Amino acid sequence: MTQTIIPPVDASASASNPTILRPEEVAFLHADGHLDPSVPAVETRELRKEYGAKVAVESLTLTVRQGEVFGFLGPNGAGKSTTMKMLMGLVFPTSGTMSLMGRPIGDVAVKRRVGFLPEQFRFHEWMQAGEFLDFHGQLYGMARAERRRRIPEVLELVGLEGEGRNRLKTFSKGMLQRIGLAQAVMNNPALVFLDEPTSALDPVGRREVREVIGRFRSQGMTVFLNSHILSEVEQVCDRCAIIDHGRVVRLGTMEELLAEELTVDITLGATAPAVWNALDTGVTLVGINDRTVTIRIPDEERIPPLVDRLVATGAKVYAVAPHRRTLEDVFMEAIGLTGGAAHGLERDDATMGGQA
Repeated sequence: MTQTIIPPVDASASASNPTILRPEEVAFLHADGHLDPSVPAVETRELRKEYGAKVAVESLTLTVRQGEVFGFLGPNGAGKSTTMKMLMGLVFPTSGTMSLMGRPIGDVAVKRRVGFLPEQFRFHEWMQAGEFLDFHGQLYGMARAERRRRIPEVLELVGLEGEGRNRLKTFSKGMLQRIGLAQAVMNNPALVFLDEPTSALDPVGRREVREVIGRFRSQGMTVFLNSHILSEVEQVCDRCAIIDHGRVVRLGTMEELLAEELTVDITLGATAPAVWNALDTGVTLVGINDRTVTIRIPDEERIPPLVDRLVATGAKVYAVAPHRRTLEDVFMEAIGLTGGAAHGLERDDATMGGQA
């Protein structure tokens, strides 16, 4: 029977022990064995999941492009974990369609190209790091020679070179999370799912994980990142989707999501009526607090001429402080939360039987 060879995602990696697939398993590949770049890495259409009378995911439609780091955000109970489980084939949808790399969920060839790091991963702490990776390589169905080649590669990829003979019980939390990332890419996947990879880590550990995710991207992997730490997503993701009640409520690149009107605080010597005459079209007065006027403008290019007009009226300008929107601002607006209201509207995953 004719066989097709799938080369590793990293073109620089050795292909001396490539993965072998049957012809019927490679319909989603080009003739040379590479993934078709025009095919989305992840695609869902009207995806829905019900648990009895509870709706965990409702009409979820999104597309993740190959090679990007895609952030998946939402409040507790929004349907993030359920969506991840459906995409991994661990939970079946009630209705709708979904695909990975253009193929149905559960396709053997697709499963060979997918990696996964679940939240609260349970490590075999009595194992050495190399043994741990070798064990997971066997679970992936990798040949012994392929595992021996790949283990030092992934240890270096996650910044743990030289740690292969050390037992996991000696690792810090940050090191354990990085060895978890190493097992997620042991099979050299085209697509890797990461569920809260920086949870419970200190700032140093979070930075290390961000750097590892950046290396995954540089090797051509698509990263589907589920996280509640918005600053992390803002720093590492190319695009992100914000979901609420199982629906996408915002979607775009970081630039698209954050490139909205700019808020500016202007501290004046006095807030005389002449000041309001200096506010031209396109400038919205938000509020006044003592001598500080807060306005909203389309972009920062409006600031210098506005200050000139204020000075021309005789106003004394003591400070001009522009405030750029953060992903947290966008997130709160998207799900209808402001300030402390967030805590009152979070929905516990337990309401979905732990499946939301």
